[in-house]
Amino acid sequence: MSDFLILAFVILGAGLIAVPIASRLGLGSVLGYLIAGIAISPLLRFLNVDVIALQHFAEFGVVMMLFLIGLELEPSLLWKLRTKLLGLGGGQVLVTTILITIISVLLGEPFKIALAIGLVLALSSTAIVLQTLNERGLNRTEGGQSSFSVLLFQDIAVIPMLALMPLLAVPELQDVANHAAAGHGADAAADHGGGDHGTSGGISMVSDMGGIEATLVTIAAIVAVIFCGNFLTRPLFQFVAAAKLRELFTATALFIVIATALLMMVVGLSPALGAFMAGVVLATSEYRHEMESNIDPFRGLLLGLFFITVGAGIDFVLLMNDTLRVILLAIGLITIKGMVLFGLATVFKLAESDRWLFTLGLAQAGEFGFVLLSFGVANAILPQALADELLLVVTLTMLFTPAMFVLYSRVIAPMLQAVSDKPDDTIEEKQKVIIVGRGRVGGIVERMLKSASYDPVVIDHNSDHLDVLRRFGVHVYFGDATRPGLLHAAGVEEATLLVVAIDGKQQITQLVDYAVRTYPNLHVIARAVDRDHVYELWARGCRDIIRETYDSSLRMGRSAFEAMGISREAADEMTEAFNEMDRKAMIEVADSYDVDVPAHQNEKYISRVREMQGHWEAELRDRISKILDDKELEGA
Repeated sequence: MSDFLILAFVILGAGLIAVPIASRLGLGSVLGYLIAGIAISPLLRFLNVDVIALQHFAEFGVVMMLFLIGLELEPSLLWKLRTKLLGLGGGQVLVTTILITIISVLLGEPFKIALAIGLVLALSSTAIVLQTLNERGLNRTEGGQSSFSVLLFQDIAVIPMLALMPLLAVPELQDVANHAAAGHGADAAADHGGGDHGTSGGISMVSDMGGIEATLVTIAAIVAVIFCGNFLTRPLFQFVAAAKLRELFTATALFIVIATALLMMVVGLSPALGAFMAGVVLATSEYRHEMESNIDPFRGLLLGLFFITVGAGIDFVLLMNDTLRVILLAIGLITIKGMVLFGLATVFKLAESDRWLFTLGLAQAGEFGFVLLSFGVANAILPQALADELLLVVTLTMLFTPAMFVLYSRVIAPMLQAVSDKPDDTIEEKQKVIIVGRGRVGGIVERMLKSASYDPVVIDHNSDHLDVLRRFGVHVYFGDATRPGLLHAAGVEEATLLVVAIDGKQQITQLVDYAVRTYPNLHVIARAVDRDHVYELWARGCRDIIRETYDSSLRMGRSAFEAMGISREAADEMTEAFNEMDRKAMIEVADSYDVDVPAHQNEKYISRVREMQGHWEAELRDRISKILDDKELEGA
């Protein structure tokens, strides 16, 4: 018990220190976890901790992550990704494997070993890439969706790779493989769905079956997952919900993930792939959000532990003995994969910004490389010394990945002004109203203005979205309105109103700042992402600012009042009272806000808020009480 508590104390403490620092520096949580693992690696060795075994346990976080991703993808959306899944994913794995195999042969490796190296290094890190994309809000971009398609194909490709690799066995390495099978190498392979392909200790239903029987059993398992997901999970959750114990609901959600992963593993499939498939089946379930909220904390903790073990697993002795060679191999691998990825992104016509995100995000090796390397040693495919070196190369490329995302977000993305190579449209009309951004917000504003016989000039820079709108007869100009030239072409000098409804906090602020400074007589209505963004826009001189979720939140609060038995008329007055007080409060403290200092570090702003908070709350309570009392008297 004491050993477990010490280990938990060390790991959690390292994460609590390193991750907030890395996040504050804009490096992301993944790099923070990796640094934490590197920092505690000497202590873990002193405590005789089996980092590899700990890593195998933590990799269940990847299984949970893919289950949660599946919950967000309905089968129809997954079908839409089929071209990228097969084209980008299949192309990346095939071309990368061929290139690395050729290079390995040129470096003196036998063909079978070279091919095994190519298969191992063709994979990328699902855990690091998806976690970082989600953190940075890039998972919904074209580059993020394309990255996900490649990662999903790679997870599927692990299955035939595990089936193919035993055919690459080298007789001379058999003695080494027998020795490795007695250690953790065989366990690693078995734990990751390798079945009994020459290893011991795994649970497999198909290891002794012929090809046809194994295929039928695998198909039956997939059908079982689909059937249970569609017809059995609902009554199961209803049965559990009757107990009214939240912990049972959490246990049920974990049971579904574990049961699906276990079923896939015993039929020779990837547990992560099985969990993803279960998530897709349950994507339309009314219990989807409940499952997400229950599983997400476990997913986050296990992924954090996995990243820490990656950092702690770096063999610094081997790295110090051959530093230059290992670093050059890691850089060479990133370069080769980057060239392949950039070429595929160009062929599939990804926009320039998405092309770079796709390339830099997937250029590393992945956690399944650990699985294949252990499997390769255990099955006489790779010599132990080469596997150790490749293990270090895989780890280093994963360690470099967060830095490449930082390079993209801080250097490359700001340099790329447009998200498409398409030239701006020529704007031939001049109107009194200009709307920048024709998405969920800008579209409603445009429709409302048109209903009052105004005909605004609408500009948007998402070419794919514009193509869809134009098919429905919506007239929109393509272009990046953050460039002054386009605003000038739209006739901003003669316009009365500019509505800024684009996505992206930085882009909104940049456009508002330019418009307010350059055209002081122009009325600017700006969409704000959050409360802090309101202050930033206020500091730029904008005085008509709409928080994008504020009005819907007020409506929800009003519905909450009504649900508590308050009349609609009183709920409306109470909501308006809150609205007036909130706006008044923001204006009163706006002068204390410093756009160059985070709100939680601005002592002047914090002091002002704390000073006024009690007064605001008391005044609001008095107004609400008066409204309720008046309505009660009217009812009497």
